[in-house]
Amino acid sequence: MSDPQAPRIVVVGSTNTDLVVSVAHIPAPGETVLGGTLQITPGGKGANQAVAAARLGGTVTFIARVGDDDFGRRSLAGFAEDEIDTAFVTMTPGVASGVALISVAETAGENSIVVAPGANARLSPADIDAAAAAFDAAAVVVLSLEVPLDTVIRAAELASARRVPIVLNPAPARALPARLLSMVTLLTPNETEARQIAGAGRPNADVDVETIGAELLATGVETAVITLGALGSLIVTPDGTEYASSVRVKAVDTVAAGDCFTGALAVEIAAGRSLRDAVRFASAAAAVKVTRHGAQAGIPHRADVEALLGR
Repeated sequence: MSDPQAPRIVVVGSTNTDLVVSVAHIPAPGETVLGGTLQITPGGKGANQAVAAARLGGTVTFIARVGDDDFGRRSLAGFAEDEIDTAFVTMTPGVASGVALISVAETAGENSIVVAPGANARLSPADIDAAAAAFDAAAVVVLSLEVPLDTVIRAAELASARRVPIVLNPAPARALPARLLSMVTLLTPNETEARQIAGAGRPNADVDVETIGAELLATGVETAVITLGALGSLIVTPDGTEYASSVRVKAVDTVAAGDCFTGALAVEIAAGRSLRDAVRFASAAAAVKVTRHGAQAGIPHRADVEALLGR
């Protein structure tokens, strides 16, 4: 049963079914490679973040759309298993559920992903307004960019009006309006996404990541945590920057590692932890995730992360 004292997290975002094939290496343009057995698993950035937050100690309400197909019904059943509130997950008649086509490199665990949004593209500002009561009770709102941007902005408006902290995972990366960025409490991009947002419109490949972090804050966001894979992450606040180390593990599948990090971070921030401690916990959660196959299948429970941290 859900803990009534657990921090309340609202997640707005996508839910997909992942069609995953392991390959010797990620195909180059025009290249065909033979892969392993097809795996069909639940995924989608929003759903991954919701599952991570639920398993890591949050009470989660998810706002999303699924299609009226088998994939949609499977998704709803999975959310129920993780005790996620799906009162605002809408089944959309005549529309397919979102699907992600994923290749995972067998050795490095790196991945290549193509998404067919399906019902995710139908999530609207009206859906957000219909879920206003969930924002009233939220300790943190988590957003990402696999649903329409006007919907993300509307969710940020509802959270901001209630002074609820907003965690935005800006993926897939795209140009973002200043109004949205100004409402964001904590931005969680990877380095590639951070570079695309900072100083948008000019080359910055040779700019050091600390400067990129400072430029993110100049866009209006309050704080940022740039994930750097095996190198850890960079915490960026108005007081300066600080590197946080990662937990060294052997990665087998990096799919949803960033989502796991964001969901874990949201739970810890909602529980009142310091940003440094929240990042440490989130890094450990992502480390456990990359040692396991599958997006949601590989997301750990809180006890798994506490064990890795030696608590």
